[in-house]
Amino acid sequence: MEASWRQVAGGRGRARGRATAAPSSGNGVHLRGAGGGREKGSVGATGPGPSPGGAATASAAGSSARRSPWGSEAPQTSVASAEVMSQKKFEEIKKANQAAAKKLVEEHFSSSSEEEGDDDFEGKRGKIVANTFIKYATQTDGDVRELERTKQYVNEAFQAGAMTCLICIASVKRNQAVWSCSGCFCIFHMPCIQKWAKDSQFLVSSPLTDDDFGKRDYPWPCPKCRFEYRRSDTPSRYYCYCGKVEDPPLDPWLVPHSCGQVCERDFKPPCGHKCLLLCHPGPCPPCPKMVTTTCYCKKAKPIPRRCSAKEWSCQLPCGRKLLCGQHKCENPCHAGSCPPCPRVSRQKCVCGKQVAERSCASPLWHCDQVCGKTLSCRNHTCEQVCHVGACGDCPRSGKRFCPCQKSKFSLPCTEDVPTCGDSCDKVLECGIHRCSQRCHRGPCETCRQEVEKHCRCGKHTKRMPCHKPYLCETKCVKMRDCQKHQCRRKCCPGNCPPCDQNCGRTLGCRNHKCPSVCHRGSCYPCPETVDVKCSCGNTKVTVPCGRERTTRPPKCKEQCSRPPTCHHASQEKHRCHFGSCPPCHQPCQKVLEKCGHLCPAPCHDQALVKQTGKHQPTGPWEQPSEPAFIQTALPCPPCQVPIPMECLGKHEVSPLPCHAVGPYSCTRVCGRTLDCQNHTCMKECHQVTEIGSCTDKNKAGPECLQCEEGCSKSRPPGCPHPCVLPCHPGECPPCVQMLRIKCHCKITSLYVECRKMTTADINEKNLLSCCKNQCPKELPCGHRCKEMCHPGECPFNCNQKVKLRCPCKRIKKELQCNKVRENQISIECDTTCKEMKRKASEIKEAEAKAALEEEKRRQQAELEAFENRLKGRRKKNKKRDEVAVELTLWQKYKYYLLPACAVVVVVFAWYIAHGVD
Repeated sequence: MEASWRQVAGGRGRARGRATAAPSSGNGVHLRGAGGGREKGSVGATGPGPSPGGAATASAAGSSARRSPWGSEAPQTSVASAEVMSQKKFEEIKKANQAAAKKLVEEHFSSSSEEEGDDDFEGKRGKIVANTFIKYATQTDGDVRELERTKQYVNEAFQAGAMTCLICIASVKRNQAVWSCSGCFCIFHMPCIQKWAKDSQFLVSSPLTDDDFGKRDYPWPCPKCRFEYRRSDTPSRYYCYCGKVEDPPLDPWLVPHSCGQVCERDFKPPCGHKCLLLCHPGPCPPCPKMVTTTCYCKKAKPIPRRCSAKEWSCQLPCGRKLLCGQHKCENPCHAGSCPPCPRVSRQKCVCGKQVAERSCASPLWHCDQVCGKTLSCRNHTCEQVCHVGACGDCPRSGKRFCPCQKSKFSLPCTEDVPTCGDSCDKVLECGIHRCSQRCHRGPCETCRQEVEKHCRCGKHTKRMPCHKPYLCETKCVKMRDCQKHQCRRKCCPGNCPPCDQNCGRTLGCRNHKCPSVCHRGSCYPCPETVDVKCSCGNTKVTVPCGRERTTRPPKCKEQCSRPPTCHHASQEKHRCHFGSCPPCHQPCQKVLEKCGHLCPAPCHDQALVKQTGKHQPTGPWEQPSEPAFIQTALPCPPCQVPIPMECLGKHEVSPLPCHAVGPYSCTRVCGRTLDCQNHTCMKECHQVTEIGSCTDKNKAGPECLQCEEGCSKSRPPGCPHPCVLPCHPGECPPCVQMLRIKCHCKITSLYVECRKMTTADINEKNLLSCCKNQCPKELPCGHRCKEMCHPGECPFNCNQKVKLRCPCKRIKKELQCNKVRENQISIECDTTCKEMKRKASEIKEAEAKAALEEEKRRQQAELEAFENRLKGRRKKNKKRDEVAVELTLWQKYKYYLLPACAVVVVVFAWYIAHGVD
């Protein structure tokens, strides 16, 4: 598969490389390729198809051919044919690649137990079987007790080696076309069963002549159950089990060769219902439908029952009258006709001579005595044994023939018929000659005439008595129907009997020989089966003979019974297997010598160790050998039992492995409080010597660090100065440094002791921050604050004098600022102010009216000027619209041309007149 892929890919790559390199080889190469040549550089010979390089090369070749000095059309036609051939080759390669990919996918999904994991396969099989029987279970209230036979076929469809074609002794894959026998439901490969049917029909019809061949529809048998099929039943198409879908698609989640639809096949025997399972192998289960039916004797009330078991017995006496007409059937309610009457009664025979006790079921019987009644002739008695009806006429009455049947006599029944004296003339046993004796009673004599007789095979003749048969000694050399052995029968007439020797050929299983009579064609599959067993022999799977070499042994659920190979008394429980047992994973549990604990490591009595100290190669010519592993017992690992141990700094108690017990550092920071009472020891966990009777674990010892840092205690709120002392216990001394601050108005800088500022309350801080000057801030009214330097907003109580005017700005007064802002005082205009306003408004109206009239006059003047300009422009446009009409040559010179034309006509007429004369 991979080789074919590489070959196709390599061919395409080489073709693409040649097609792409073609343009750089010049016009000569293009002309050779376009002309239909098969050089290596021609695109038509090796181009893979419509690849970029190939298309460019073909187009370049076509253009160069059109530009060639020869001017021929053949190059263009050749280019077109080369493109068509390249396209065909590309399609062929494409189809081959698709077919190879499809085959690879089908092989990947083929149903082989070697490719699927056992656990995954068991889970899938359970789900598929459950889905197959879900329709049956849901419509039958979960009753699946009668599905065992069908389940067996479905389970065999998933078992490795269970689905085997008995003709070719090979496994049946999921992706292979199959045919299922309707008698035994055995599955065969489609090509195998087609060849089998063809060979079987040929063997049956081979003894026939050409005239008889084809006149009868000779059947062919199933290889397993010998169920016969007609010639028209020979399978030609691959269908699913239910026959609905042709070539069912491969689906790993369906039963192999199933379409996944509801079966819907008619039940056997037919009951009017159809199978409810999904498409499945094997026979359909009994009909699960519920019907209402009564018992056999029709006495009980109808009850609902399964359609497959709708016939039932009420167990009451049947009561139907028997054939004897005297007694009734006493058996429990049953199907079919009643049995014969079991009672015994005294009955006469047919002739009435004897009476005997006989079964009531057979009232008519014949005794062994001759009838003996006198016939109608009164001379003879009836010679028939006990019979029914009249005895009939005397057999010797009426006209009777002589022994040779030539003469007829009318004689009483008491007299015998005499011989007629004529020759007998009856045909003898030979069938050729006639009896020459006189009419006689009894059989004729044997024919003794000598004739020329042919032997049975027709090869020799001999003169001999007619009644003796003639068999020559020639042995038949024809081949019997097996076409292997000669007939060898003496004087064979040509109808050679079938071969009676054993076939003896080795069957497909390679284990047995064919036990049938010698025959033509292939032998029947081996009927034997072989059990493939597990290692212990408790589990087995039965496969056709010949498949035991390729069938995997079944998975055994029994426990392995082999003795342990390590020091343990019993090995771990594991299932039966082939080969050596898996390594022991039980705890070692040996007592360690140093500490006395039990070894908790897995068993290491049979560990694989790489062998060391092997022979070193003397040079590069020697092939390095693969490393060898030997099985040996390893010593127990160090004891890992946890022992609680306290660290050096007594921070924690941790479990340590038994083999590593001892003083250890937990790698944490020591954390003991130093003498400064402010910091802790930053060394890694270490041993600390306790001084005196001090039991405080948090106090530093002589091994801890000494504090060398400055004081890092927090200062009072507002103090920005650090403590001047080194790191010390207790409170820091008050800060006596001067603190520079701004006053409330942010203009003056003040210097105050830090301790006064940090210990003062709010009022004292306000006094310390005051510069004793007037506040420089402005009030909302625009005047300066009159208060001394203070925190917060300025009070709004401005008493400064401001000037206030009336609305017309004529009257003016001085008032307090705060009263004006509160709208407590306002100044109104008097009568004088109003009179002045009226006069000013009249003046404004007059000025506006004059301006309006002036604007109207100006607009009128502009309109008149515009109209005057417009009139002068119209006169100029009229002169421009006049069109000058140009005269033609005829109009200009017609007065000169007319006399000239007249003169020409006169001259022409004169010439004609004088020329005629």
